[in-house]
Amino acid sequence: MTDDEVADQPRRNETADERADRNWTEVLQELRVLQTGTQILTGFLLALAFQPAFADLALGRKGLYLVLIALSALSSVLALAPVAAHRVLFRAGAKRSVVTAGHVCLIAALAIVSVLLAGVVGFVFDVVIGGASGWIAGSVLAAIAVVTWVLVPVTVRTVRRKRAD
Repeated sequence: MTDDEVADQPRRNETADERADRNWTEVLQELRVLQTGTQILTGFLLALAFQPAFADLALGRKGLYLVLIALSALSSVLALAPVAAHRVLFRAGAKRSVVTAGHVCLIAALAIVSVLLAGVVGFVFDVVIGGASGWIAGSVLAAIAVVTWVLVPVTVRTVRRKRAD
C-alpha cells in the first residue's frame, strides 16, 4: 500500500474536511515549535555580527556566518509559507491543498534547520576551539539529526506497515 493509499483510508470517524482541519491544526502546532527555535537561533546569529570580536574573524569564518544567516532566513520563510498560503487562500476551499503544501514546506524547513543547527554548532566549536573541532561537532550533530529525525521515524513506519500487512 502506498503512502497516499494509507493516508486516504479513514482511521478516525471524521469527514475529509474535518481531517483537513485537524491536519491544519497539527501543521500550525509544528510551525509554532519550529518557528520559536529558529527565531531564537536567528537572534543569536544576528547579535554575533555586532560583537567586537566579530571583526577579528577570518574571511572563511565570516563566509560561513553569512551562509548560516541565509539558512536561518530561508528556514523562517519556508516555515511561514503555509501561513501565508492560508491567508491568501482563506475561504477558497483549498484547505487540503494548503495542508499538503504546509507539510512539504515543513519537511524542507526541518531539513534546512538540521543543516543550520549543525553549521552553528560547527561554527561555534571552530571559533572557540579551532582545528577540526568544528567539523567534528557539526558532523556529530548532523548524524544525530539524521538518526532521530529520519531513521527512527522511517523505522517505526516500516515496522507498523509490516505489522498491518
